[in-house]
Amino acid sequence: MAVSDEQIEMVLDLFSGLGPLTTRKMFGGTVFYHEGTIFAAMMSDGRLQLKGAGDMIRAFDHAGWRRWTYQRDGSEKVTAMPYWEMPDDLLDDPDAASDWARRALAAL
Repeated sequence: MAVSDEQIEMVLDLFSGLGPLTTRKMFGGTVFYHEGTIFAAMMSDGRLQLKGAGDMIRAFDHAGWRRWTYQRDGSEKVTAMPYWEMPDDLLDDPDAASDWARRALAAL
C-alpha cells in the first residue's frame, strides 16, 4: 500500500517547525527533505522514521527507538538501515518531533 496524501500532509504538519520541506515518493513510501537533505521516511505501512548518522545513532539507540532492519529471503544476514522508527508519542507532538528532526539533520 502506498503512502496517502493525507499521511504526507500529517508528516509535513508534524515537522512544520523546520520550515519548508519537500517530498518524493519512493518504493511505495515517501521521503522528506529539508534543504535538499533526506531526513525522514514514511514507509508504505505508515511507520515514520528519522535518518541517523554520527552521534544520533547513539541518541536513537539510547532513547529506545527501533532501527529499520531487513533480511532477504533465504539469507541469514540481517541488514541495518540508517533509519529509526519514531515512537508514537512523538507523532502527536510537533515541537518534540521537530526537535528530534533538527538534531538528526545536524548529524547528517
